[in-house]
Amino acid sequence: MSDERYEYLVPLDKYLSAGVRLGTRLSNKYLEDRGFVFAVRPDGLRIFDIKKIDERLKIAAKFISRYNPDRVLVHTTRPYGFKPVQMFCKYVGCRALTGRFIPGTLTNPNLNHYQEVDLLFVVDPKLDAQAVSEAARVGIPVVALVDTDTPHQYIDFMIPCNNKGRKSLALIFWILARQVLRERGELKLDQDLPTPVEDFETRLV
Repeated sequence: MSDERYEYLVPLDKYLSAGVRLGTRLSNKYLEDRGFVFAVRPDGLRIFDIKKIDERLKIAAKFISRYNPDRVLVHTTRPYGFKPVQMFCKYVGCRALTGRFIPGTLTNPNLNHYQEVDLLFVVDPKLDAQAVSEAARVGIPVVALVDTDTPHQYIDFMIPCNNKGRKSLALIFWILARQVLRERGELKLDQDLPTPVEDFETRLV
């Protein structure tokens, strides 16, 4: 994790202060076998490898940038994910669906809320299980943020990270928005978003 030659998308201390690497006390062997879990703290909390997170964010941004943004749906039922998803979609141009996922959204063309998409991106496959299962049923690839205890079924590309924390979700989506725009050539490689990370944070009253 401390490879000095590796160039992170943001300084290491930004990842650390946002708690991006903090997992849960439960661990999915599938994630462990792929080297995503870096360590276990004395209190039992699993810790992700930040370099692995950073590498996956780079690949995910490249992958997402290949799709027509209007055909990408980003969904979350987790309240801390609402603002990050909305801001990401504002910059990238994709569709945001926050809150309850109505059954049939991806599978029943006869419904008013039906959406025809080419890629689904979810914040938490546990909470967003309905969307994930519908995408799998109709052959839509799924990109997902996964915590240490997240089931991996039907996920085509996993981004290991703390997918529950307010600051973590804000930073992850800020990085992804910037990186997708860089991949498209809409931002220079050394150029940042005009909006700071803090504006991606959900403020619950």
